[in-house]
Amino acid sequence: MNRDAVNQISALGWVEGATVAGTIHDRWPDYSVELVAVDHVDPVRLAAAAEQLFDEAHVSARADADEVDSRIVRWHDAYRDFGVKPRVARVSVDALLRRARTDNGLPRITPLVDLYNAISILHCVPIGGEDLDRYDGPPKLFIASGDEEFHTTAQGEPILEHPDPGEPVWADLAGITCRRWNWRQTSRTAITADTQRVGFIIDSLASMHRDALLAAERLEDLFADVVPRTISSPHIGTTPC
Repeated sequence: MNRDAVNQISALGWVEGATVAGTIHDRWPDYSVELVAVDHVDPVRLAAAAEQLFDEAHVSARADADEVDSRIVRWHDAYRDFGVKPRVARVSVDALLRRARTDNGLPRITPLVDLYNAISILHCVPIGGEDLDRYDGPPKLFIASGDEEFHTTAQGEPILEHPDPGEPVWADLAGITCRRWNWRQTSRTAITADTQRVGFIIDSLASMHRDALLAAERLEDLFADVVPRTISSPHIGTTPC
């Protein structure tokens, strides 16, 4: 990607400019999102924390392997609301938990990705991580029409897809950044080993708001000069309970 072509945005601008469409809150009034962004990342300093959290996440996932978590069930219900069965597309934290419970466990990717994947498992909330240098403008969550562009890969080759009409999507000015709310992230804004600035999106429904807030606080403790924000439905106030 030609980064010069991207509308560069600061952590503050990314967080303050974020929007959630009213149609999302009309349909899922118990929805809330925690945003956490930073303009400088030190991967070396984070490596030890990522290693520890990664190990903790596997222990936690395997300890509860026989339980069906009510938070995952709530996401399954939300996915069914827009026509997607859990076996077709799973909320990201469900997919992570299932992978962590296998003999091979989660693959290590980069300290940043390992870090937020581990926190996602530990607090049972979906978390997306975005490279702000690859992000084009502020994030927005809305219900897709089906015409939007989603850049991804298949068998290592870049391809262009479109969402199903009616599915919630996160997007920037250049197109979709995450399909089906928190199912699959675009390759365009994904965190890499070279990522220097990052934004995290922590989605929650109903009783998950406290878990999302704790996950956000855990991320905030790991970085300096963090910019946080909560966006909640008018039905549940402006602060997670």
